[in-house]
Amino acid sequence: MQFDQMPENHHKTACKQLVQLLMDVHGAGLDRMMEIVFENEAAGPAIVDKLGQDSVTSSLLFLYSLHPDDLETRIHKALERMRPRLRKVSYSVDLTSVNDGAVEVRVTSTSSGHSCGSTARDVRAIVEDGIYELAPDVTSLEIRGLEEPANAGFVTLESLVGQHLVAAAHNSHALATEGAD
Repeated sequence: MQFDQMPENHHKTACKQLVQLLMDVHGAGLDRMMEIVFENEAAGPAIVDKLGQDSVTSSLLFLYSLHPDDLETRIHKALERMRPRLRKVSYSVDLTSVNDGAVEVRVTSTSSGHSCGSTARDVRAIVEDGIYELAPDVTSLEIRGLEEPANAGFVTLESLVGQHLVAAAHNSHALATEGAD
């Protein structure tokens, strides 16, 4: 059962207060640690940047609103990190916009051939995972360029069956008309 789905009672209220107190103590401690690091003017900023790059400490800094990078910077870092993987599947990615937590990126195929649906799903997963890993505060993510284009040379089975039925009906009508003459 989810904590939020539990009925309101004094136990649930006490748990919420305990978690909030714990978060406040941790936040104050981390904030003070950051102040101490920044007191060392020579190495402080480099240490904070390194903490912001580490997957464990980065998440912790983000949780307590102490991360050194803003959202757009983290998005750019995520894109740089995923570019080698996308190159392997012949795609590139560019940031289109960041607006109040809403992010839009454009992916482009770097090959002249058509890609299959599984490639598009793989590319979407690479982009989503990469961005949400470094920027979990993204409120919405729009990935442009993965829309499946209509393939002019592809004929659906339904259209073939439909054409066959129309032709058969036409032929039946023509035969019936000849027979009536």
